[in-house]
Amino acid sequence: MVRRWQIAGLALLAALALACDGAGATPGSTKTPAPTPKSGYPSSMAAIGDSITAGYGSCGIYVACSRNSWSTGGADGIDSHYERILAKNAKIKGHARNFSVPGADAADLPGQASSAVDAKPEYVTVLVGANDACAATVDGMTAVTTFRSRVDKALSRLKKGLPKARILMASIPDMYRLWELGHEDTNAVRVWNRAGICQSLLARPTSTAAADDARRHRVEDRVDAYNDQLERACREYGERCRWDGGSAHRVKFSLDLVNTFDYFHPNREGQQRLAEVTWPGKINW
Repeated sequence: MVRRWQIAGLALLAALALACDGAGATPGSTKTPAPTPKSGYPSSMAAIGDSITAGYGSCGIYVACSRNSWSTGGADGIDSHYERILAKNAKIKGHARNFSVPGADAADLPGQASSAVDAKPEYVTVLVGANDACAATVDGMTAVTTFRSRVDKALSRLKKGLPKARILMASIPDMYRLWELGHEDTNAVRVWNRAGICQSLLARPTSTAAADDARRHRVEDRVDAYNDQLERACREYGERCRWDGGSAHRVKFSLDLVNTFDYFHPNREGQQRLAEVTWPGKINW
């Protein structure tokens, strides 16, 4: 919200600032121009989201492993966004923060966004939504309107606190494809049944009953709806937010791209693949 200046000296300063920032603006316009993004590759970055970005299960043990994160990871062979930027701008070295938390859903995103704002990065990646769909039952999935409001709240905090930062909004991977690939794999089915992974989708994974098939498609449809809202939210954010175009969702995950602890989270190779497809490439940093 624009503050109404009451003191004459401050009013003069504000007017001078607007005059400098608003060069080329439409005469008579009272809208404050959006800050111009910093040119060149960023010198700092942060990641917010869930277990995927936290690198959960990618280090050979079933814990978060941010060094393998597609976003901020620094492990050999990941070729993360951080490493790609580092190759262009050495100033980012040691300035990548990962605030993603395993089990996080959209309700946790605003808090993570606040933490990111405190770190003052120039680039932020966002990937959330898998846990909103992975509920105990399909009725427990986060409503689409609720999901969107929580994402908007997080983006609002980023926009207010980091007005010049670049934002990458990544799409939710295609979890239904994992069921398609794994429901006939003995090891995957055994793990899904034992660990209770993503029950809204993976409960009774070998069942061909109509009710189970309908349940799985409801999860698939909900993920598609979430991704639609993520794209819309990014577009409404403005030019500093880039949607990945659905590239993460289009990754044709095979079982050799997920870990064997849960046959759900990306392993090192899966993280590398996500880094590759979501990388902004030759955009105007």
